[in-house]
Amino acid sequence: MGHILKLEPVFKEMIWGGDKLKKVYGYDIPSNHTGECWAISAHPNGDCIINEGEFKGMTLSNLYKNYRELFGDINHKVFPLLIKIIDASTDLSVQVHPNDEYALVNENSLGKTECWYVLDAEPTTEMIVGHNAKTKDEFVKAIENDNYHTLLKQFPIQQGDFFYIPAGTLHAICSGSLIYEAQQSSDITYRVYDYHRKDNHGNERELHIKQAIDVTTIPFKEYLLPESNPKESLENGVKTNLISTETLSLDKYDLVGENTIANQKPFQLVSIIEGEGRLAHFKAKKGDHFVICFDQKQTVFNGNMQIMICSI
Repeated sequence: MGHILKLEPVFKEMIWGGDKLKKVYGYDIPSNHTGECWAISAHPNGDCIINEGEFKGMTLSNLYKNYRELFGDINHKVFPLLIKIIDASTDLSVQVHPNDEYALVNENSLGKTECWYVLDAEPTTEMIVGHNAKTKDEFVKAIENDNYHTLLKQFPIQQGDFFYIPAGTLHAICSGSLIYEAQQSSDITYRVYDYHRKDNHGNERELHIKQAIDVTTIPFKEYLLPESNPKESLENGVKTNLISTETLSLDKYDLVGENTIANQKPFQLVSIIEGEGRLAHFKAKKGDHFVICFDQKQTVFNGNMQIMICSI
């Protein structure tokens, strides 16, 4: 019998956050301006605690540091991935993240490549991914002139959409969206534009224009996902591969009964996004998150559930 860890999420209040994390998942959120659930994280800015079993009360980062064999003895200095659920009650800032090389030199951090699965979206919800500048001069002039209307690529989204956001991609999650996000374990965000909104003290949030100009990919290079994702029939369900890159892999499982899922990765980060049932000996419901360790070679899932499984 291997190790399966159930984690307690960490919540972040944000100027753009709302209350959907409570309404949809029943989480005990700190306020009605809660924007992020750090569901599986070993990052120092939000380190999840294991809530039962042999390692109850230990943080994920401490477990990773002292029991590396549970994660396949991977040689990453820090736990490499972070899973979030994001409630955008209003628009997030237009932002960009650095790659590993820039982040290491300037922030002593991993870079931040990420991907999004749209859990829910209001009818008018949009997303920003990419920009229209052809040169760095054109990009800089648009920023100096506050000309974001023509600079940014903005489009409508709906539930079930998936986006891959490599480091260097200008982007913004917009109001009315509930997002599952899988990313590198980094908290480095360079804000380019924040709509000139002010906090309770009348201050605008800090921007990071120089860094953003340094790291933004110009011209924008759209990452083309396949028109139809590879699917695999299971005993009682379907597995859909959403993305597989050198940074992370992400699969969505639609389960309608008992299924045995093999673990051929150093670990599996499991999030229940719909439904309920059982995961091995655990009761599992929408909003629960687990780490399946390297020594758990296969896991029995039983129930009507949609789940995400992310790994490196």
